[in-house]
Amino acid sequence: MTDADLAARLLDGDVRALARTIRMVEDRDGAVEEVIRQVRGRVGSAWVSGITGPPGSGKSTLTDQLIQRWRTAGHTVGVIAVDPSSPFTGGAILGDRVRMQRHATDRGVFIRSMAARGHLGGLASAAREAVRLLDASGRQRVLLETVGVGQSELEVMQIADTTIVVTTPVTGDAVQILKAGILEIADIFVVNKADLPGAAKVYRDLRDLVRQTKAHDAWPPPVIMASAAKGDGVDELAGEIERHRELISNNGELDARRRRRVEAEVEAIVVERAAERARTALRQGTMGAALDGDLRDVDPYALAERILNGHPPGA
Repeated sequence: MTDADLAARLLDGDVRALARTIRMVEDRDGAVEEVIRQVRGRVGSAWVSGITGPPGSGKSTLTDQLIQRWRTAGHTVGVIAVDPSSPFTGGAILGDRVRMQRHATDRGVFIRSMAARGHLGGLASAAREAVRLLDASGRQRVLLETVGVGQSELEVMQIADTTIVVTTPVTGDAVQILKAGILEIADIFVVNKADLPGAAKVYRDLRDLVRQTKAHDAWPPPVIMASAAKGDGVDELAGEIERHRELISNNGELDARRRRRVEAEVEAIVVERAAERARTALRQGTMGAALDGDLRDVDPYALAERILNGHPPGA
């Protein structure tokens, strides 16, 4: 099958073509770049929501409940669930797929678990391209769920149109959230597991923090109490996502966010390719010879500059 055939099938919503191209992205198959170029003109219609928060906060259960709400509303849905990598195979552990099994036979739902594979921040490096492919295939609502460690909250903000931060009473008070800088990232807060002791305090603290720091913003992040396992608060969350979509689509913020997203993507591609060039040069090229002598004589900055500029040592 040619790249053009694969792109055409993807644009027609063919599930096998979608799965195949996402696998190509994960495998870093260079041919997928041409497929993405051919479908780029059809990208931009899906609404991308990112769900992040600490492990165990109930993100997958919330995702499962949102899928149900959106399907009831008639939307097609795509989900990228970034799992921790298996320590044995490097593949996704697939816990999220197990929790979302009830949607397995629904052709209007496409769920893909992707391994973080040690990527800084917990997001699979292929997640951005996978979201684009879901968009091109006609999925109207796309969810990106992260493992919720390190810098994943920052990274999901660079992909999602609406960023949802999930917290629970177990994670401590809202002041810790503010210290982590999450207040600047979230478009919507969800205090999940609302039946646990301390949930009301976390809710009040978050509401106070939003009032103190975001009251004059065009979009002060709403704080929602939820119990995802029971379905409580999910209708409110779905409603706030739609309200946020309508607001930023009309006030120019969406265009600004998507511009910043492309800038971040270009930067990430440059960083990844420069790192790969450096690894290749140090392993296989003449640059590695520069490390064979007295390491005290090695100037890492000069060596890095030579690699970036494609110059041999001593040039």
